[in-house]
Amino acid sequence: MKRKILIALAAVGPGLFLIGYNIGTGSITTMAKAGANYGMTLFWALLLSALFTYILMVAYGQVTLVTGHTALYNIRKHFKLGTVLAVYILIALVTGELLAIMGVMGIVVDLILEGIRLMGWGEADAFRVTLVLVIGLFALLWFGKYKLFEKILTFFVILMGLCFILVFFLVKPDFGAIARGMVPSIPEGDGAFQLIAAMAGTTCSAAVFVVRSTVVAEKGWTIENLKDEKKDAFVSAGMMLLLSGIIMAVSAGTLYVMGLSLDTTVEMIHLFEPLGGKVAAFILILGIVGAGLSTVFPIILIAPWLISDFAGKSRDIKSPMFRILGFIGLLFGFGLIFIEKTPPAMMIFSQAFQAMILPAVAIPILILIMNKNLMGKHVARTRMKTGLIAVIIFSLITTYFAIIDLI
Repeated sequence: MKRKILIALAAVGPGLFLIGYNIGTGSITTMAKAGANYGMTLFWALLLSALFTYILMVAYGQVTLVTGHTALYNIRKHFKLGTVLAVYILIALVTGELLAIMGVMGIVVDLILEGIRLMGWGEADAFRVTLVLVIGLFALLWFGKYKLFEKILTFFVILMGLCFILVFFLVKPDFGAIARGMVPSIPEGDGAFQLIAAMAGTTCSAAVFVVRSTVVAEKGWTIENLKDEKKDAFVSAGMMLLLSGIIMAVSAGTLYVMGLSLDTTVEMIHLFEPLGGKVAAFILILGIVGAGLSTVFPIILIAPWLISDFAGKSRDIKSPMFRILGFIGLLFGFGLIFIEKTPPAMMIFSQAFQAMILPAVAIPILILIMNKNLMGKHVARTRMKTGLIAVIIFSLITTYFAIIDLI
């Protein structure tokens, strides 16, 4: 039985890596806030985001398997102004991830401090907790290999999933309210458009698809693994939908029904504690911290990975470039200690920012996968073309939502 489970996990390695990256504190904050503020009325945005995530993951993986090259390299090589576009995508994605890491570390630190309080271990200092996390993460970066990161992420993803499923049953949400709230609508009120954009940005994240090509290449897959790639993408997108939906449903079936709002992640722990007791609160902390730490690993790798991708060079996690850029990325984890902005507010802003990058990632892959000279017999068929066109339309709408709310 154990061997079968390990084989199954090995078959979806890239997918687990991306679940760990995608379902982090950004998803938790965004989905919990959506559920608390609007019930399940924004579930349609999550459903579409998960569907389009699957389509883009398959497309990026397929182009990588056929060409043998990763995303930014293909964009730079096969477009007239490909270098300019690739540089724009690289800068935009790295900027978005640096904003995200400030929010992620801020939330993780707040929750660790709350966990220490719940356990009765006294008081702790946010700066010192951040310092310990940064040193520990940098040590893993210094000594680690890709397979080690994949194993760590697998652990955190399983921990996160079990914690949220357990909390779902512990708080016993109102299933009737959840079902009634699934009627699609766009709610009125300040921040609604930005929240929709953030939901799209955190689920159908532009960075996920560029990184997807890298982790598929890192896995050593070839065109012979095309079926594995599609299965992996389905499992990954399906798990993203399931976990994000559970988070939204827990919040919608409890906080929304009780008329309670959600402004901070620690506040979410306080609100859930009377519903499920300290056990539920502590499990929730474990789940969110696991989600946050599983997100940090891919974030600190994204800049050196994208630079290697752009240059068409090998990806050596132990190289000086990976270590230096990874260390600089981790330093941004101290950001919210010096900036007067709450971690959830920073997370929602960074996810909405991600939504604005999506068109620049969706349009190039449609052009690449339709290129017969490049793709040969694996050129996109009607279903894939239709799906990618739908993704582009969705990305333009969510970009509009993000821009008008930011303005």
